[in-house]
Amino acid sequence: MTTESRAHTSTIPNKIWSKDFVLICLANFFIFLGFQMTLPTLPLFVKELGGSDQLIGIIVGVFTFSALLLRPYAGHALESKGRGFVYMIGLAIFVLSVGSYAFAASIVFLFIMRIVQGVGWGFSTTATGTIATDLIPPNRRGEGMGYFGLSGNLALAFGPTLGLTLVGYISFTQLFLICASLGLVAFLLSSRIRYKKVDQLAEKSTTVKFDIFEKTAIQPSVLLFFITVTFGGITSFLPLYAEEKHILGIESYFLVFAIFLMISRTFAGKIYDKKGHAYVFLPGTILIFGAMLLLSWLPSTFVMLIAAGMYGLGFGSVQPALQAWSVDKAPDNRKGMANATFFSFFDLGVGLGAITFGQLAFMFDYSVIYITAAGSVLVSLILYIYLFIRTKRKNRAAV
Repeated sequence: MTTESRAHTSTIPNKIWSKDFVLICLANFFIFLGFQMTLPTLPLFVKELGGSDQLIGIIVGVFTFSALLLRPYAGHALESKGRGFVYMIGLAIFVLSVGSYAFAASIVFLFIMRIVQGVGWGFSTTATGTIATDLIPPNRRGEGMGYFGLSGNLALAFGPTLGLTLVGYISFTQLFLICASLGLVAFLLSSRIRYKKVDQLAEKSTTVKFDIFEKTAIQPSVLLFFITVTFGGITSFLPLYAEEKHILGIESYFLVFAIFLMISRTFAGKIYDKKGHAYVFLPGTILIFGAMLLLSWLPSTFVMLIAAGMYGLGFGSVQPALQAWSVDKAPDNRKGMANATFFSFFDLGVGLGAITFGQLAFMFDYSVIYITAAGSVLVSLILYIYLFIRTKRKNRAAV
């Protein structure tokens, strides 16, 4: 089913765009496209099955926490079972679970398969970041991860709109079968990749009992957590917020966000490789903070689109930089666990953010969501400055 790569030598070519890197980017695009097409349409399907708003929240949320719980195991399996094994299993589970939505006739069945989908998503997305890391030259990791992230961002740009458009012309059964077919395309592309062998993973580190995180990835992952909290507020409540304030063009918000996010991928990774994470994280976080403040104000469509551009540039710069930072210092046999740690905090931020903001919207109003989100980003910024200063002092003391 998969072919393992031949021995990796110490002299890794300095080019990013190898055949295997192109294949993993394409596979990542198709699996994310199938996933993004279900995001705005699944709540509509739950409604059609007779589900309430509360059930919609539970069914959407359980996916995130299902993926979160499986990521540590996926990280270990990447080092013991191999990259290809974990990735292909994850893709297969994703295809089967999403395809099963087409035949769901009850909320209970949908809930169970949503949990199963989270398992497949946790396995596949943890593996794909590790595979991309293996294929990118270490001295160009920031740039390479930026390009790799672009494949998911393209799916983000087109997936939600495509899903909503299709559901106006075809049945949910046909839509979910299309989404599963996109996952199958990713599966077939992935079968052509030469994966790094487990026995090539040198620089062994001691594995402790109840090992669920890679300690070298904790700092950037915690910083990411406070930033991804903002996702829940935007994806879940911005359309409702704009409608309440009679702001038109919410579709344009997501398009502008995706365009600027893709633009950021073309330069942010190079800056990270040449100058370090401080030159990417600080300006990127400030842009996200400003975008949240603008959304809390939201007087017009023009301001909303400015916020979209700022958020796209900011997040598109910060996310791949933090992911590269997460894996840079991890031992070779812990790259998988580093990616698992990174995405676990990503999932946790999105999941807890959506739940928290839902309560805030119920108790107050939508603008409070974005003020709170800005506060979360500010916490990440302050924490980063503290860690940066502490590291500088330690380095001076060592000298």
